[in-house]
Amino acid sequence: MGRHIIIAGKRKIGKTTLVDRLLEGSGARVYGFRTAPGRSMKKGYRSFFIHPAGASVRTESEENHIGDGNGIQPVAYPEAFDGYGVKCLEAEPGGIIVMDELGFMEKNAEKFCARVLELFDGDIPIIATAKSGHDIEFLNKLLVHPNADVFYIDADNRDELYETISSLIEERGGLV
Repeated sequence: MGRHIIIAGKRKIGKTTLVDRLLEGSGARVYGFRTAPGRSMKKGYRSFFIHPAGASVRTESEENHIGDGNGIQPVAYPEAFDGYGVKCLEAEPGGIIVMDELGFMEKNAEKFCARVLELFDGDIPIIATAKSGHDIEFLNKLLVHPNADVFYIDADNRDELYETISSLIEERGGLV
């Protein structure tokens, strides 16, 4: 049994909602990151940003702009992951690291990927989400990491999965 949790699934299946439910009421200090589309979107075009997981205000700047996409050919900015993304992954014992979401855009961000793997080797608990269906070396390493329990979410199991992971967290003594 690992000390970290990865929730893997398709886009828009409920990974982030499940993480939010698991964190609700925990009182844990939250470190890590969340990715989200930008507020302004042109028709068929989106920009994506990385934000500190514990922040209540999200900003959009060149520093945290991780990519653009039109649904066909996304463009990633590894330098944003390697700079701002690595800063988001600074954490201290006594908290929990959220990584929402790991996917294909960071595959060429060497510093970011190395930091994520380093944290998975560590003792600070992690709850991460990962897109499924991508054959990417970085994601594949995480999905078989010896310190991680991987749960695959789909439309049929999301409510049951909350109970399963909550029980596991409780057995381990909580989120921190």
